[in-house]
Amino acid sequence: MSVILDTAVLIAAERGTFDMPSFLASLGDAPVAIAAISASELLHGVERARDATTRQRRSEFVEGVLTNVPVIPFGLAEARMHARIWAKLAEAGGLIGAHDLQIAATAVVAGSDVATLNVNEFRRVSGLGIAELTPFVRS
Repeated sequence: MSVILDTAVLIAAERGTFDMPSFLASLGDAPVAIAAISASELLHGVERARDATTRQRRSEFVEGVLTNVPVIPFGLAEARMHARIWAKLAEAGGLIGAHDLQIAATAVVAGSDVATLNVNEFRRVSGLGIAELTPFVRS
């Protein structure tokens, strides 16, 4: 099963609170990717850095991710799934964050699980698999 990395997992890895190398090793040969919105969120973090040192550190991390992890674009198939999930969640009264909704739609279309620290949000999406991350979270 392929895995889409949620932005929160990537940020935790950058901050040292998630053991990304061990998690990736646990996946074996399973493909890993990120949704296009996650690339935007990571780049936004670089742009919002308050000082040059933080900006440089974030930029190096983000560019490393973007160089090594495929980015899945948000196209028409993802837009259709996004609308479907959004409508179902709205009807049930349990919307999730706008960017998480895009990540979920991308994962469903790709047939991928989501690796996320926001399990409560993503578990509301019917049919979406969620990767087990507990062993890789650092205190």
